[in-house]
Amino acid sequence: MIRRVRCLPLVLPVLLAAPAFASPPDDTPSPPNIVLMIADDLSWDDTGPYGHPTIRTPNLDRLAREGMRFDRAFLTCSSCSPSRSSLITGRYPHNTGAEELHWPLPADQITFVELLKQAGYYTAAAGKWHLGNAVKDRFDEVREANPRGFQLPSGDEAEKVDPNALAFEGAGAAQAGCDQWVPVLQDRPRDRPFFLWLAALDPHRDYQDDTIPDPHDPAAMVVPPFLPDCPEVRADLARYADEVTRLDHFVGLVLDELERQGVADQTLVLFMSDNGRPFPRCKTTVYDDGIRTPLIARWPGRIAPGSVTASLVSSIDLAPTFLSLAGIEPGPSFQGVDISILFQKPQATPRSHAFAEHNWHDYAARKRAVRSDRYKYILNEDAPMPLTPPADAVRSPTFDAMKRLRDAGQLTPHQLACFTAPKPTEELYDLQTDPHELNNLASNPQHEPLLQAMRDTLKTWKQQTNDLSPAVLSGDEFDRETGTPLPNRQRPRLPRPSFLSRGS
Repeated sequence: MIRRVRCLPLVLPVLLAAPAFASPPDDTPSPPNIVLMIADDLSWDDTGPYGHPTIRTPNLDRLAREGMRFDRAFLTCSSCSPSRSSLITGRYPHNTGAEELHWPLPADQITFVELLKQAGYYTAAAGKWHLGNAVKDRFDEVREANPRGFQLPSGDEAEKVDPNALAFEGAGAAQAGCDQWVPVLQDRPRDRPFFLWLAALDPHRDYQDDTIPDPHDPAAMVVPPFLPDCPEVRADLARYADEVTRLDHFVGLVLDELERQGVADQTLVLFMSDNGRPFPRCKTTVYDDGIRTPLIARWPGRIAPGSVTASLVSSIDLAPTFLSLAGIEPGPSFQGVDISILFQKPQATPRSHAFAEHNWHDYAARKRAVRSDRYKYILNEDAPMPLTPPADAVRSPTFDAMKRLRDAGQLTPHQLACFTAPKPTEELYDLQTDPHELNNLASNPQHEPLLQAMRDTLKTWKQQTNDLSPAVLSGDEFDRETGTPLPNRQRPRLPRPSFLSRGS
């Protein structure tokens, strides 16, 4: 029997009475327009600003030249909907009531969007939603992309499609989830500041050939060491890269439209991802390839062009930052910190650690992690289970190749991790010397003091955020070898703890 700790709920009228705009002092900027663009399954280093040598992202390159690149930005979860629920509430996934994939964000959760709306902002969302219906009313308008955009037409219909048209117009824009990004910007009221949540479907699986007119060359792909360097993996990475480039095109259209409307100088633009690339040992892990996000911010006159910060930031920091910039005091429900000081002082340290978690996503799972500037500690509460990637990655050409090479005895131990059980209960990595997290230091006696310190930091966070392990984990919904649905498998919704009342 697990004892739950109950937190007192907030008094709603106090929190919801957000102040209207007042005339700022002469040295205080007016509340900015805010445009947040969110990629779907993009790793931090698969873009030009973060050093990828061959994936073409000219518009993200431009955004970084004109703004700030965050080199240590982390997500609270490497799973699509829990990451988004955490982002929009400024809370850790297990505190949102939506910590598992596809769980809708409950109506009693506070989002930063409704507070912006109350303060006079026009708020709109366009593209991927994946937050459930209960919080759609927080926006003035939601233009939701059809998730079938993940798939190209098939059969006879596929032969009628011009791949060049697919790339950036019509069907291609819909498949990218970006067909309403510019229209919602054009249709906004012109007498209010605005907040736009622009969420892509790219570069989510499944992939196909000819997504863009000039596809990437598989031979030019960078294969991380935890994946086998073979033709199937290179081709899979190249098709993923094509969708990264397609997404980059729509980022450029938004930047151009802001310029056309004459509001670029009054607009804070941010670009990020919800989790890492959908490949083994990336998405749905708490390694950096799962939880580290590209984060680029541009605000002319307030952020120096070409600036870089190496300070730790978390995705839960964006909500209180947006509210503070709008002149709204973030309420106690927001668990992040205002990081706007970094816009002027890139060397500031608004936080010492970033925390992440992983819960159910197609398969039973429970992991927790804490990362400092240099070190990462991982607690695998699901140690008996292999590190199976998400089901769409299990059905991928990469995983098929890995199964073939596994059976031939041609995978390294790190490449075998998605098949090997049990996993270590604890992992400790030095990210400075081991950026791919391949050398687990947890059993090295020389690192025992560091291991204990990181354990204690994670334990304190778990206590402070009421992160209590469930008696039973949600089970697998898909076969771990093939990614096909298990027969008659229904995943029960676990009881929601009472302390997850609104704002607790």
